[in-house]
Amino acid sequence: MKKNISKLSGSIRAVLLGSAVATVAFNGAVSAQESADQKNANVEKIAVVGSRAAPRSIGDSPVPIDIIGSEELGKTGSSDMLEILKGTVPSLNVHTNPISDAATLVRPANLRGLSADSTLILLNGKRRHRSSVIAFLGGGINDGAQGPDISVIPSIALKQVEVLRDGAAAQYGSDAIAGVMNFVLKDDSEGGSLQVRHGEYYEGDGTTTEISGNVGLPFTKDGFANLSFQYKNSDATSRSTQRPDAAAFADAGLNVADPAQIWGSPEVNDDITIFANVGLDLGDDKEFYMFGNYSERDVRGGFYYRNPTTRPGVYGGIVRNVDGSASYRPGDDNPDGQAAWDAAPATILVGSLDGLEQQLNCPVVEIGENGLPDSTALGSLTAANCFAFNQNIPEGFTPNFGGNITDTSLTIGTKGQFNEGFAKGVYWDVSGSVGRSESQFFIYNTLNASLGPDTPRDFSPGKYIQLEKSFNFDAVKQIDAGLYGDVNLAGGLEWREESFEIIAGDEASFTNGPLFSQGFSVGSNGFPGFKPSDQGVSTRRNAAIYVDAEVPFTEAFLMGYALRYEDYDTFGSTANYKISAQFHATDDLSFRGSVSTGFRAPTVGQANVSNVQTNLSSGVLVDSALLPPTNPIAVQLGGTELEPEESQSFTLGAIYEVGQVFITLDYYNIQVEDRISQSEKINLSDADKEVLKNAGVPNVDGLAQVSFFTNDFDTTTQGIDVVANYTTDLFDGSSLFSLAYNWNETEVDRFSDITGEFKVKRIEEDLPNHRATLTWSQSYDSFSMFTRVNYYGEYQGVHVDYDATAITADAAVTVDFEASYFVNESFTLSAGAQNIFDQDAEKINIPADQGIPNNNWGGIYYETSPMGFNGGFYYVKATYNF
Repeated sequence: MKKNISKLSGSIRAVLLGSAVATVAFNGAVSAQESADQKNANVEKIAVVGSRAAPRSIGDSPVPIDIIGSEELGKTGSSDMLEILKGTVPSLNVHTNPISDAATLVRPANLRGLSADSTLILLNGKRRHRSSVIAFLGGGINDGAQGPDISVIPSIALKQVEVLRDGAAAQYGSDAIAGVMNFVLKDDSEGGSLQVRHGEYYEGDGTTTEISGNVGLPFTKDGFANLSFQYKNSDATSRSTQRPDAAAFADAGLNVADPAQIWGSPEVNDDITIFANVGLDLGDDKEFYMFGNYSERDVRGGFYYRNPTTRPGVYGGIVRNVDGSASYRPGDDNPDGQAAWDAAPATILVGSLDGLEQQLNCPVVEIGENGLPDSTALGSLTAANCFAFNQNIPEGFTPNFGGNITDTSLTIGTKGQFNEGFAKGVYWDVSGSVGRSESQFFIYNTLNASLGPDTPRDFSPGKYIQLEKSFNFDAVKQIDAGLYGDVNLAGGLEWREESFEIIAGDEASFTNGPLFSQGFSVGSNGFPGFKPSDQGVSTRRNAAIYVDAEVPFTEAFLMGYALRYEDYDTFGSTANYKISAQFHATDDLSFRGSVSTGFRAPTVGQANVSNVQTNLSSGVLVDSALLPPTNPIAVQLGGTELEPEESQSFTLGAIYEVGQVFITLDYYNIQVEDRISQSEKINLSDADKEVLKNAGVPNVDGLAQVSFFTNDFDTTTQGIDVVANYTTDLFDGSSLFSLAYNWNETEVDRFSDITGEFKVKRIEEDLPNHRATLTWSQSYDSFSMFTRVNYYGEYQGVHVDYDATAITADAAVTVDFEASYFVNESFTLSAGAQNIFDQDAEKINIPADQGIPNNNWGGIYYETSPMGFNGGFYYVKATYNF
């Protein structure tokens, strides 16, 4: 049914889509259990990244590539693509984000210790669009990162995933500093599968139910239409304990939730994703292709608890008059300076509902020895026509932050071969792509304090939209140059347009209410809405041209060359190169290496976005504004217009293959200059606030800090990847053993106070230097099992992004296991567990000299744990193949 298109794909797809020739049989990051009829076969796996030459034999890739097959992708209790990849590629780290602003909605992933947007994501060899979510609270490494949303890609839709662990900006353009991930969709024209999976954590929460399916259909007699879907719901988790302040309020008689603040994974509802992959043989050596997706989900997670006596601008804080001068508390007899105010008894924030002129008639409400407002004074507020939130929300509140995330894409193209004329023998590929990501934000159970008693409790603060369009032309020709083999020449053109749009929120989420001038904060507390003045679209266009060649000088020696020039209409142009080589010393041993330059362009969102967020600063909740780097106050504090990151990298490796043993060892070194990240949050002085006011920035008095994107620091990342695989017959079945190990170390070579020492420490120490996986797959005719041991080295434990909490956390080992029974040729039952022995993450243990209780903010585990903090997860699944 697919004879014609398969024949065409055998040549054109391998050549044009790219790729390397990394035929890694049973790669360790890749190890997958093979079906019974393959158990004795040495199966080649061909990648479509890293090269534009035709496939060669096993191990003939001049760059390191991991290949994760479809069976391997299905052998996990998680359907989250990030978790699947984390378990198979040791140099990839993904954190579980409990309270991380927008990073809770789209989690960043780090390849080789670099930021999430330093890895280029491809789908069927074509560039994938970015997510609209910018990780404002990204744990140092990902602060401000804006990468693609990998989680929308369902494993059931994939034939394989290819991970190129090498710089490739000269071949693919911006973002390929750490490497490239290519997700290859299934292209079967018949058959399919249906799978139901259900599981939950050992703690009894996080219950997840998922239904997924794939079907291959004929698209006329010469094509295919392969369709996939996934639908799932996941309950939230909680690894929390009661905060001491909340416990004291409960003991004093307030109705405080236990726990008042949740540390855990967010709730995910109605997570639906649909992927389609279509191909058609047009005859005369031409092929039409089309693929794309629609994905949508609702996510809801926790925020910080608002203490009903201390949260500035809601329950406490300095009163501001209309003219900007400071009052201290209504009725205070000692408004003679900050020192006198600091010495005064603790009081709550009280406002006059009649206007500022009545302000001083409002009584002072002091905090008693029991930690609660004086009941007599609080009760007298109504008679004086005054107001405090302790009247209607006496127990405090904890906002929930969430959003509706929608992701869509479509790529259409044609490829083929010229069979006559001067271009005879040239393979060509013309395509156009469009991708769109929309994040509609919501915040629940909060308030706009300036609206006083009339405030709503739920808000829609607005949305971000990322839209990308691209057009590509690629051409490849093999030329006989009298060498051992044909020289492969390739070249192409690319045009891209990227836009980032901000849409204002509902009016209540940003408006200045009547109590603003009396010291009450403005906007939905925790995530104020985007104002109409923030609204707008920022656009950037760029064009690129590239050439590359692969030259087989001898049977044993191959070299590759690539050169790319790219021009942006914002910051100018850049040129990058790559040289790679492989030398076969013997039939069993070969050496490989590469030298390259690269770049990562600042995203349009990073250059233009602004917002206000609530974060902890030295353990206190404050409002912090993110400003564009060209904003006057950002410039005053050291901000400049963003420039691209620039990188230099080299790798050196060896491949040893004898019999059923396959081993690769690769050393890499990546130097990145002018890295783009969100600056440290800088405390605002009175002089800074005046500059902000003069620049027209509203609500300045409610801000404590500002940050902006900057090219402020340089890093050197180096490491070693080891992959070893061995297949044999054992226990009357087929066995596969795989070991994958990564050592990675990042050092910040240059930085200033704009970045700050603590962020540097997070970049250098948050991720473990050592990661390893050891896998054993065992197959029989009617039964199979899969066991993986995961090792995580020491890392820096950080809680609430606060340096006083940081410790060195111990190394840990987790074990994953799955067993499957083949009821018949079509039906399979499986059961398994991730972290089957329920290894705990490192428990919070703040150094005693900091004087901070371990449960001060309600957490139990450090959120930087590389294995996550939710513990063991068990699951069952049923698969029907047809």
